[in-house]
Amino acid sequence: MPAMNIGQAAMASGVSAKMIRHYEAVGLLPAAARTDAGYRQYGDADVHTLRFIRHARDLGFSLPEVGELVGLWRDRRRPSRQVKALASAHIHELEQKAQELLAMKAALEHLVHCCHGDDRPECPILESLAADGPVAMARAPMRAAVPPARLRTKR
Repeated sequence: MPAMNIGQAAMASGVSAKMIRHYEAVGLLPAAARTDAGYRQYGDADVHTLRFIRHARDLGFSLPEVGELVGLWRDRRRPSRQVKALASAHIHELEQKAQELLAMKAALEHLVHCCHGDDRPECPILESLAADGPVAMARAPMRAAVPPARLRTKR
């Protein structure tokens, strides 16, 4: 395939021209060859690298982690345990983020439950957001104790 300009490389890789320039600037992608007029030119290998970067970013890897992955990908003699260790560490980070998101969701659900959502101006959601301290995380909902007599089935 002939050399592509940055727009064509962006279309072929699914990475915006702005991000292609950024990846070059941070060293994830080698500096592109230039025409006499100074336009960047990309080849198939560059597009392949851009797709690799896009896939890694789609999985949430940070730019430094993507840099490590690109280096491991290019090193055909790398031990796969290094790749697995990097991916496993990323899974752990994702699990932590998922727990944080669930805690935020629970806190917001609690606040929404406490808000009457009517014509009154009082709103615990706004009061919580305006508080001096951190937003209170939701506690496990308390269930009212049901007397044993109410648990029996009616005859």
